[in-house]
Amino acid sequence: MEAREVEKKAKEAFFDDDFSAAVDLYSEAILLDPNNADLFADRAQTHIKLNCFTEAISDANKAIHFNPSLSKAYLRKGIACIKLEEYHTAKLALQTGASFAPNDSRFAKLIHECDRYIAEEPIGLTSTLSLNGPVAAVPPTDGSHLCDTSAGTTKEAERDSLVTQTNEVAPTGPKYRHEYYQKPEEVVVTIFAKRIPAKNVVVDFGEQILSVTIDVPGQGAYHYQPRLFGKIVPDKCRIEVLSTKVEIRLAKAEAINWTSLEYSKDVLPQKITTPTVQSERPTYPSSKPRTRDWDKLEAEVKKEEKEEKLDGDAALNKLFRDIYQSADEDMRRAMSKSFLESNGTVLSTDWKEVGSKKVEGSPPEGMELKKWEY
Repeated sequence: MEAREVEKKAKEAFFDDDFSAAVDLYSEAILLDPNNADLFADRAQTHIKLNCFTEAISDANKAIHFNPSLSKAYLRKGIACIKLEEYHTAKLALQTGASFAPNDSRFAKLIHECDRYIAEEPIGLTSTLSLNGPVAAVPPTDGSHLCDTSAGTTKEAERDSLVTQTNEVAPTGPKYRHEYYQKPEEVVVTIFAKRIPAKNVVVDFGEQILSVTIDVPGQGAYHYQPRLFGKIVPDKCRIEVLSTKVEIRLAKAEAINWTSLEYSKDVLPQKITTPTVQSERPTYPSSKPRTRDWDKLEAEVKKEEKEEKLDGDAALNKLFRDIYQSADEDMRRAMSKSFLESNGTVLSTDWKEVGSKKVEGSPPEGMELKKWEY
């Protein structure tokens, strides 16, 4: 059966509101015609009907890859992003699509809706989010896509109906294990896929969406498309394809602790508290109402000692102490030897003079040197 015949059946199922059958038929048509942008764009619309918004974004991105001027792909990406509250990403997709379909009023209406929701976002978060498209391991494809249906439930009902949509593996594709860890400023996701060429890995980043596609000819395609626990900054996200794994670094838009990788409306994020850096000198607890500045007190004591004026023996001892502290090794040896051998009556700093002989005592004038018998 040709792809066009299967596509016709898929459209009939869609108009009959049998969206699950429509998805299966579009998938069958894509296998027969894998580079058909219209098939991906139409399957994206069907995914939206099934509330599978991350899958819809992935299909719209593929449609844009094959046909960068396909306006309905941008429209459907925009709608899916709005459903996931990815208003900045949605607005960029819609603006791009509007440039290819200037007479389609749906773009202007949805862009206005994005502006309204963006204005309601907390100040600070709005300024940090990127308005740019996805980043990929290969030359990036334009990532705008949207569904052309806006009918449905109220905004509150839509938010309540959001669940994590994770299509980790295509039915016939390979399966790779993945895990993640986080830092205060980023989350690192690792997909353990060995010996995958970088050109076969495409990663799209939204405000709160990660879309990973690994498509190696002959092996089938791997898709991992979670809605993330928290918002990210797409411009700062990075990807590295290594020989044993694909490493994806997601830059957090807010310093919150991710209790899981994927979004859950039942789990509230927790702010990360950064510990205060302590000073180099420790402080000690005290029961006194006042605390002392010991650094200041030490400086004052040293200053007083330096400026202290002494008299008599105290002044003489201070002089000798200062001389000894500033002397070199020979001077110190000379001072010690002369003082000890002369019983404290001679103090010489010349080692050449006193080093080779015994220093005899030399009492002051009018005094007599006596040796004590023990």
